[in-house]
Amino acid sequence: MPEREQSTLVDRVTSKIFEMLLSGEIPLGGPVNEAALAELLSVSRGPVREAVKQLQGRGLVVKEPYLKARAVALTIPDMVEIFQLREAVEGMSVRLATQRMSDAELDDLLVAFSDAKKRSDGVSLDVHVRIAEGSGNARIRALLCDELYYLLRLYRARSGNAPGRREDAFAEHWQILRAMKARDADLAESLMRAHIGRATQSLQALLETEAPPSSGTEERKTG
Repeated sequence: MPEREQSTLVDRVTSKIFEMLLSGEIPLGGPVNEAALAELLSVSRGPVREAVKQLQGRGLVVKEPYLKARAVALTIPDMVEIFQLREAVEGMSVRLATQRMSDAELDDLLVAFSDAKKRSDGVSLDVHVRIAEGSGNARIRALLCDELYYLLRLYRARSGNAPGRREDAFAEHWQILRAMKARDADLAESLMRAHIGRATQSLQALLETEAPPSSGTEERKTG
C-alpha cells in the first residue's frame, strides 16, 4: 500500500477508535485489544497498531511495558487540574476572540451555533475550537486545538452525560456568543470561566457517583 494511502487509513482507524472512546463502546480504563479492533474494523493489525500509538501520544491510551494497552481512566484529580488550566486559557481565548474576530466571523459563528442547536448536534460544531481559532493566538490555538483537544473532548463527552448538563451548556454557550457579539470582552471571559466551572462541578459529581466503593472497612472496636 502506498505511504499516503496507509497514512489515510491510519487516520481513519484513529478517528474510529476515538469515536468508540467517546461513545463508551471502549470503556474508559478498559483494554484496547488491537486484534479485536482489527477484526471489527476489517483492517490489518498494522494500521490499528499505529492508531493506538497516535492515541497514546494524545494521552487517550496508556501502554506500559509488558502490559496490554488500556483506555485512559478519567481520575478526579487529573480532571480538576486540566479543567483549572482550561478555565484560565479559555477565559483569555474568548477575551481575545471577542476583540479580534470580525463581525462577519461572529455572525457566522452565531448562525452555525443556532443551526447546531436545532439539530441538538454538539459534535458538528465545537464552539470552543472556533473561539480558540478566532483568538489569533497561536499558542492558545495549539494548546486547545491540538495538545489538549482530544483529552478535553473525552472529559466534555462525559460531562455532557450528566442530567440536564447538555441543555445548560447550550444556554451558557449562547450567552457567551451574545457577549462576544456585543464586544463585551469582560463579560465573555466571565461567562466562559463560569461555564467551565459548572462543567467541572458537574463532571466531578458524575465521576464521584461512578467511583467504586471503598473496599476497606474499619475494624469495629469493642470495649
